[in-house]
Amino acid sequence: MIAITGASGQLGRLVIQDLLRRAPASRILALARKPASVQDLGVQSRPADYERPETLAAALAGVDKLLLISSNEMGRRAAQHKAVIDAAREAGVKLLVYTSVLRADTSPLGLAPEHAETEAYLKASGIPFVILRNGWYTENYTASIPSALAHGAFLGSAGGGRIASAARADYAAAAAAVLLLDGQAGKTYELAGDTSYTLTDLAAEIARQSGKPVVYKDLPEAEFKGVLVGVGLPEGLAALLSDSDAGVAKGALQDEGRQLSRLIGRATTPMAVSVEAALKG
Repeated sequence: MIAITGASGQLGRLVIQDLLRRAPASRILALARKPASVQDLGVQSRPADYERPETLAAALAGVDKLLLISSNEMGRRAAQHKAVIDAAREAGVKLLVYTSVLRADTSPLGLAPEHAETEAYLKASGIPFVILRNGWYTENYTASIPSALAHGAFLGSAGGGRIASAARADYAAAAAAVLLLDGQAGKTYELAGDTSYTLTDLAAEIARQSGKPVVYKDLPEAEFKGVLVGVGLPEGLAALLSDSDAGVAKGALQDEGRQLSRLIGRATTPMAVSVEAALKG
């Protein structure tokens, strides 16, 4: 039995859809705060809430392999992850796969410390584990294309830093592969796209495909955060995005190892393809 936490989220749904292409639905279990939200996936579902540890024991009963998709609640995620790890140990889970961040132990990104803390706790738990250190999803940037087209500028604070991103579906395919392959325990994968680009390159690609003028405008981190708050983003999310861009300038999201494409057995999705998909809506 393979269980996926956060199954109602974008990554969780993609992982389950990928698993269904290679494994029977009877082997797949979707865990979500509201099981009704994943009924359309065609697999078994159980309630599981990172903030309610009492839900986790029943959720993990009979589970052999578990994908722990990291929480998006900054400041709370390490405690939430520890609750899942504790429950997995009690349930006798035989392999726990965790979605971390690229080079979590050395990354300058503000979101890295909670991932590193979770990794250390998982390693000390005694549960056989795999760590998927995911780089950036290209969709993190293509979500801003409508605004860039409206204003003729793509804003950020990444300078000339390069980003080796991949499509969310590529990372989902990697998670599904690890869950189905044998001999994975103890491995840590640094996952990123095959090729990298700057935000200047991204703006130029948006302009090329849309036929509209779009340029990259680089801002100081604090100013970029202020812009994001000004358009309605919560303070925490704005801080995360601006910090991440500043990390790009320090090389945090550049990687040339190509471990992702080797794991999924194909090239990662080029940035231009993700731009095309976003423009088609």
